[in-house]
Amino acid sequence: MLNGYYEIKKAKNGQYYFNLKAGNHEIILTSEMYVSKASAENGIASVQTNSPDEKQYEMKLNVRNEPYFLLKAKNHQVIGKSEFYSSDAAAQKGIASVSRNGKTTDVRDLSDKEL
Repeated sequence: MLNGYYEIKKAKNGQYYFNLKAGNHEIILTSEMYVSKASAENGIASVQTNSPDEKQYEMKLNVRNEPYFLLKAKNHQVIGKSEFYSSDAAAQKGIASVSRNGKTTDVRDLSDKEL
């Protein structure tokens, strides 16, 4: 089984964010925007800590009633958001994937390649 990894990127507005990707290279969690790369790295550390704990996930529905989930830190701050899924079962599989892959220490800094 392939291992997941993080990619740190820099957005056009100069802020940083990261994606957690599964071993198949699909994005399974996207972070909020951060002012500094160090803050994005702290966000990754928070995912590594919180992703194994099922109590840190919150299921939601978008305006089209498509399920998605948020991963929150112990202080209830949102660390990352999933894609929109076709069913609750698919979203639960997404949570299981983030839980499994979130512990990875493989972090790939692509922030200098974005601009």
